[in-house]
This record gives sequence, C-alpha cells and structure tokens, in this order.
Amino acid sequence: QVQLVESGGGLVQPGGSLRLSCAASGSIFSINTMGWYRQAPGKQRELVAAITRGGGTNYADSVKGRFTISRDNAKNTVYLQMNSLKPEDTAVYYCNAEITQTMFGYLRDYWGRGTQVTVSS
Repeated sequence: QVQLVESGGGLVQPGGSLRLSCAASGSIFSINTMGWYRQAPGKQRELVAAITRGGGTNYADSVKGRFTISRDNAKNTVYLQMNSLKPEDTAVYYCNAEITQTMFGYLRDYWGRGTQVTVSS
C-alpha cells in the first residue's frame, strides 16, 4: 500500500508564511508528478501547484510569485513554501502523487488526508 502524509499546516496571520510537506511511503517503484491541491468551504478542489520528477513546475495564477513547490526524489517528498499568505488562501491542502508500484505497473493517483491552513488575524 501507499500512504501520503501531509504536515505543516496551521494558523497564520495575513502576510505570514507556512511550509507544507508531504511524504510518500509504502510500496513505491516510481513517482511521476506530485502536487498540492486545496479546497475551501463551499468550493471545488483546485490545483495549487505541481512538479514533475524532472523539476518542471506549474502554478495556479492566484499563487504565482508567492508559493514555491519543490521535491526531494530521494525522500519521496514534496514541499510547498507559502509566503505572503492571504485570507483567501484558507483551505484544506491536499497532497497528490502519481505513483507506480512495480516496474510494469500502471500509474495511479494517490491522495493525502489533507492539512488545514487558516490565514486570519
């Protein structure tokens, strides 16, 4: 089995920073794209940022210039550095990873349980 475990969420004031981490563990052969999504109350889940195994990145327009995604392939871990946080960034943040469990296995999406980020004064 595969598990994704997020950490680093919490309460922060507007303008503050947080760093989220997500570690994948279990029976893993390789990990393709890893990403962060978020879901605010009453809204659909949306992509925040994604990063390929080779380091290519993609960001939602609303977070460009403020958030930075990175990964450590040796640790099967993805990070999200969030700076200049705004109240509208408040949401549950979910980690996602495209994982194959065997050399000839198929690619499958895995999700973490989410971590709450609240931006409020």
